[in-house]
Amino acid sequence: MKSHLQIDLVRLPFLTPFTTSFGTETERNALILRYTKGDVVAYSECVTSKDPLYSYEDNSTALHIIRRYLVKMMKDEPSPAEFTEKARRIRGHNMAKSAVEMLLWDLQSKLSGIPLYKALGGSKGFAEVGISIGMSSPERMASLVQDALARGYRRIKVKIEKGREYEIIRTIRDRFPSIPLSADANSCYRLGDLQILKKLDNFNLVYLEQPLQEDDILDHSRLAKELSTPICLDESITSVERARQAFEIGAAAVVNIKPGRLGGLTESLRVARLAMENGIHTWVGGMLETGIGRSFNVSLASSSLVDYPGDTSPNDKYFARDIVTNPFKMTDGMIKPNDGPGIGVQVDEPYLKTCTRRSWLLF
Repeated sequence: MKSHLQIDLVRLPFLTPFTTSFGTETERNALILRYTKGDVVAYSECVTSKDPLYSYEDNSTALHIIRRYLVKMMKDEPSPAEFTEKARRIRGHNMAKSAVEMLLWDLQSKLSGIPLYKALGGSKGFAEVGISIGMSSPERMASLVQDALARGYRRIKVKIEKGREYEIIRTIRDRFPSIPLSADANSCYRLGDLQILKKLDNFNLVYLEQPLQEDDILDHSRLAKELSTPICLDESITSVERARQAFEIGAAAVVNIKPGRLGGLTESLRVARLAMENGIHTWVGGMLETGIGRSFNVSLASSSLVDYPGDTSPNDKYFARDIVTNPFKMTDGMIKPNDGPGIGVQVDEPYLKTCTRRSWLLF
């Protein structure tokens, strides 16, 4: 049976700009992978964007790695675990790897006729939902927190950066003294900023996410000994081995698991299992994905290995119109993964076509 693999570059404007210490994003430029085998169509989404700000990868590098190397490794439809082992030959480029690895998860789940969350095993049947709020004025951010609480979000996370952190957190804490609140610095501090960071200990944060360099664990372990606020690592955790090292030196009490950063769901489950064995809390983060990419995150976040609410907000927070016709709904701060085969999304093909800026047929 002949199969086809196509990649579409799609553009979806955000409802409002999303600002972090990296800068401000106004739209999602996503690579959508589509694998067709007979009547079965599998999808995935590469979490890169047009600029290499979160990591060295961007859409151009991911497209190159997929076309030049990874396509050869997936043509015989290996299992996701088999593909992960094959792809170890390629150094880095986890976001490109994850796009193909998750495509294989969707394909094999659909061929088996089971939902992805069941294929992953050990599901709670729901994912607890938190929200990530980008930077603006402290008063505006406090207003967005109020809106999020009214919608039922179970954890509030706000973006901060050096020089703006104290006023943002103080304003929100003054208004909401007892809510589960965390802060994400996206690597904008250094160990020399210890006295600035110590001031955040006064606000009873659930955790402070990735305060130091994106490739560091040693200074994070030193910082963790100085703060009462738990440290959460995101960018620093790029593999199971990296996670093991971080846990051994006490660099993190919490880990943000992003499948794209780790090379896919196979490695994400391994990190989650290792974290549970070491008493480390975990949650599933997002990269402003469309409904296709978000469906993988929700399935993973429903795992019994994940114990904290994650960034799996319904996409009406980000887009006026998604590229799926059955977007996730949140009830009492929870989202249920789709029950259809694979990721279970119904792709809005006409709208996807209008959002597509360029396409590549790989085979």
